[in-house]
Amino acid sequence: MRCKILFLLLISAFAAACGKPAGSSEDEIRAWLDAGQTAAEERDRRALLDMVSERYVDRRGNSRDDVGNILRALFLRNSSVTLLTRIESLEVFDDTAAEVTLTVAMKGDRLNVDTKRFVLELERTDDDWELITARWGDLGDTL
Repeated sequence: MRCKILFLLLISAFAAACGKPAGSSEDEIRAWLDAGQTAAEERDRRALLDMVSERYVDRRGNSRDDVGNILRALFLRNSSVTLLTRIESLEVFDDTAAEVTLTVAMKGDRLNVDTKRFVLELERTDDDWELITARWGDLGDTL
């Protein structure tokens, strides 16, 4: 279960960003999330992991290396991934940090449709946004 939830988080949030999108920080983050959904559906583990900060750690004790291992295992088990995401809130702090709350429904070959709520904390490094930590749970849970 822990792997399944982390997988939902990662594939909904990360992307292979090849440059800084034009526009506001909020626009950049929305593009980052959209591209993350595409990367997840293409099962592009490397692109997703590249968006995770080297300093990533979450309440469950997962590190960036753990994220990579979980993605590897889950992409091997699922030849297809379909996501439906909805941003509930997006706050940018001084154009250097952000918090995104989103709902994600996911379906894979070996995964039933599962819907979770995530709170992602991002940090701008140079011209890119990186995930530094995340919380997640069922839709009614307090995060």
